[in-house]
Amino acid sequence: MDNYHRFSELLLKSRYAVALTGAGISVESGIPDFRGQNGLWTKYDPVEYGHIDSFRANPAKVWKMLMDVGALVEGVNPNEAHMALGDLEKLGIIKMVITQNIDSLHQRGGSSNVVEFHGNFRSMHCDYCQKSFLREDISLVSLPPLCSCGGPIRPDVILFGEAIPAEAYSRAFDAAEKCDLMLVVGTSASVMPASRLPLIAKKRGAHVLEINPVASELTMSTTEIHIAEPASVALSNILKIVK
Repeated sequence: MDNYHRFSELLLKSRYAVALTGAGISVESGIPDFRGQNGLWTKYDPVEYGHIDSFRANPAKVWKMLMDVGALVEGVNPNEAHMALGDLEKLGIIKMVITQNIDSLHQRGGSSNVVEFHGNFRSMHCDYCQKSFLREDISLVSLPPLCSCGGPIRPDVILFGEAIPAEAYSRAFDAAEKCDLMLVVGTSASVMPASRLPLIAKKRGAHVLEINPVASELTMSTTEIHIAEPASVALSNILKIVK
């Protein structure tokens, strides 16, 4: 039996399958991996522009980088991989998507149970009083946008030096403990603490399946089946077999 059929059979037999996704699933939508060759961190120093201390010292400066992030994530559409995961949820196979991406493409691709481990760009809050805002209600004509309390408004994305939101953290780690299959898509699994999720799942006896064009840190040590294809190709093929 080839990898695709073995992969699909394990998915169909699973009781509680969870997907963990990273930058690789959104590359095909036109969002370069921030850490990759043409990524955001080749243009901006992550400490100077991506750290919470930098934002608090000079929010206007950090907002220049955030404008670039916003242009990237707001100008793209979900690809076949996002839509296939949405369909696998509708079929009752994938119970949750845990994503390290901030682009909201899983929701737009049809997934409803999404844990955004690193936050999102759809919503914002005041860094002083914590008041919440929707992105579309915030004017970015002058930077930084300011709350009525005078505090700088920022997106609900996790900056370096900040903790993962408590609810996202507990939901993701509970799912890793509970799942009997974890599907890892488009992530190098090298960024803590998300990189611990497949290891926890494996330790608890779950199958760990991987879709990644290149080998990751999981491939040799943790992954049971690795399909070395782009996410849209692999997930479309799996969806056809499953259906």
